[in-house]
Amino acid sequence: MIQRNITSELIDLLGFFPAIGIIGPRQCGKTTLAKQIMSKIDKPTIYLDLESHSDIIKLTEPEHFFKNNIDKCIIIDEIQHMPELFPLLRSVIDAKKEPGRFIILGSASPGIMRDSSESLAGRIAYKELSPFNLTELNLKTKDINKHWFRGGFPDSFLAKTDKNSNQWKDNFITTYIERDLPQLGLDLSSITIRKLWMMLASDSGNLFNAASYSKGLGISVYTVKKYIDFLEKAFLIHSLPPFHFNTNKRLVKSPKIYIRDSGIQHFLNHINSFSQLEGNIKIGASWEGYVIEQIKQKLNDNSTQLYFYRTHNGTECDLLITRGIKVIAAIEIKYTNAPKITKGFTLSLQDLKPNKSFIITHSSDDYIIRDNIRVCNLYDFLNKYIDKI
Repeated sequence: MIQRNITSELIDLLGFFPAIGIIGPRQCGKTTLAKQIMSKIDKPTIYLDLESHSDIIKLTEPEHFFKNNIDKCIIIDEIQHMPELFPLLRSVIDAKKEPGRFIILGSASPGIMRDSSESLAGRIAYKELSPFNLTELNLKTKDINKHWFRGGFPDSFLAKTDKNSNQWKDNFITTYIERDLPQLGLDLSSITIRKLWMMLASDSGNLFNAASYSKGLGISVYTVKKYIDFLEKAFLIHSLPPFHFNTNKRLVKSPKIYIRDSGIQHFLNHINSFSQLEGNIKIGASWEGYVIEQIKQKLNDNSTQLYFYRTHNGTECDLLITRGIKVIAAIEIKYTNAPKITKGFTLSLQDLKPNKSFIITHSSDDYIIRDNIRVCNLYDFLNKYIDKI
């Protein structure tokens, strides 16, 4: 059984808050994690799946059901299917306000945070669960290619063969496009959704140009931005904003867009094996997106923010980790194991004056290259340095 990084934190939160929420994309492991927590808490538990007809019937009279099980921790899976429960949960919690009464799980619902925050403010703590992070897998540096190519969704990563992994990703994408996203309110044809997703995968890591997407999809710029926002709140893409606090420079204002799961990105780009990825022109962009996602997952808090930095004269840095307006780490991402310090990165360090600077590679040694710039591979960065930033 793979131990998820947020397990102990969730158990701590459950000992303080009446409810905790685990949110994230479908099939990332939320149900498995919730059932692991069930075995670790000193309280009887009940599990309800709101995609199960028999469990839905149990909630025909939900107030009566909750009162009859007031001494138990009740896990409600796929709660976005019954948003009307949120106001009731508030009254039930207030009737007996003690820790660990509810664990709610929500998949890819842009409205779940809004709906529950209005009803359960001060009563619930949320944590996002992503697909497997590299640090959860105890892999050696040389073994990360499987995780990078297949992505972190459990069924994809753990599949017996790449063919099985690709079959899972095909089914996952089709189900999301044809059923899940429309159910969550994305009122766009399945053909257009797939085309949008494929355009995003092909353009991963580039500056986002809404006008180009508008022309390619035959929809307005406003509609494009609306759907991009939807997909980000559904945990499918990541919009990386430009760092904009240095007012003395002419800065790029457009964000970069990344497909969050590298395996999904590869499948949408018709890359069906690691050997195909190695020979693909998109390998650098794929590696950059993969590294950024692993760092984003590992940080997983509100104390730090992620940006990229680019000026109109070519000064750039792939990733900044900040607290407020202070840059605490500047990171250049290179697939090569013999990286060189670029002029653009050097100038960005002069502009930003970060506390620490890194060049993250695929599998290089760990060493200082110049002026306190550390070169290290991704595995070492996640396990040795990110917690010290």
